[in-house]
Amino acid sequence: MKSIYHKIILSILAVLMLTPAYAQTDQPEFVPTSAQKGVATSTDVLMIALPVATLAGVIIEKDWKGLVQGCYTAAATAGATLILKYSVKEWRPDHSNRHSFPSGHTSTSFATAAFIQRRYGWKLGAPAYAVATYVGWGRVFSKKHHWWDAVAGAAIGAGSAYIFTRPWARDHNLSIAPIADPLTNTLGLTASFSL
Repeated sequence: MKSIYHKIILSILAVLMLTPAYAQTDQPEFVPTSAQKGVATSTDVLMIALPVATLAGVIIEKDWKGLVQGCYTAAATAGATLILKYSVKEWRPDHSNRHSFPSGHTSTSFATAAFIQRRYGWKLGAPAYAVATYVGWGRVFSKKHHWWDAVAGAAIGAGSAYIFTRPWARDHNLSIAPIADPLTNTLGLTASFSL
């Protein structure tokens, strides 16, 4: 009986030592270059400026339907990004914390760019996508994210905008509803497609 307890304790300790969620980083402290600091600051500014400018434009144009669609896009993007950040717990390349996957800056920027493109066309969407692409690149360059974090953020943001911004949502009868059972809490998504 005593040997069973020893085996269980040793097994638990082995799993804890080998599990990345509990592993400590032994990487040397990252010291960013001045270029990396400048790019990181510019991505912080653009990640806020792009949605704020878009919101201002929507309000000036009194596009209330667009405002609602933008809010749905923002909520879905933020929800998916935060759930993944706090579930995956991947180390950032600069080892500052474990919130690398996915890139929130990139998901926000691509959600805004895709919203602009879907709602107002490519004339405004193309420059917005250029800004969003710079933000994604900048997060990788400044060692705040791995390249796959930026790609996942872009997919989450653009995907949310393509789902909630017309004409997609209208044309496919999009419906979202919470689903709860004793084991999970999730969102159900249904849409109709013609073949």
